[in-house]
Amino acid sequence: MKLIVWLWNPWDKYKNTRHNLGFLFLDYIKTNNNFEEFKLENKFKWEISNWDINGEKIILLKPQTFMNLSWESIRKTVDFYKINLEDLVIIYDDFSLDFWKIRYRDKWSAWWHNWVKDIIKHFWEKFNRIKVWIWFNDNYEISDWVLSKFNELELQNLDDDVFKNIYKLLIEKIN
Repeated sequence: MKLIVWLWNPWDKYKNTRHNLGFLFLDYIKTNNNFEEFKLENKFKWEISNWDINGEKIILLKPQTFMNLSWESIRKTVDFYKINLEDLVIIYDDFSLDFWKIRYRDKWSAWWHNWVKDIIKHFWEKFNRIKVWIWFNDNYEISDWVLSKFNELELQNLDDDVFKNIYKLLIEKIN
């Protein structure tokens, strides 16, 4: 069993923001691979969808907490499904390099990302992670930038370029 998590802030005012790139991606996976519809489960603080690939169950998880509290939902999911930590893939945005660059790591520092710091603090340091760079515009404060909305050109490029590349890397890492 594999668990794929992409962290975000779940409220409507954050829809289509850079920090919420991941939920657009999880919806892309669900739509293009016949996953079940996402189901909300408040006691676990998640929306969850399931799929089988080559006989193995894949779980897509959308934590229903602020990004920096996502560790709560991840921990509950890992414990409930008894998921091995090597079968956990967490995907998140990062503003430190070129726009749309994708990088896989199985161990790395948290650097500036507070939710990564929280996961390391509460659980473990070694976990599979895919970082997707959203670029940083120096005219903004960091928090304003990551909570800003994508422009139309950026949104158009998501499905064709970014999501296909993330999906390809993800499938390579979970097989």
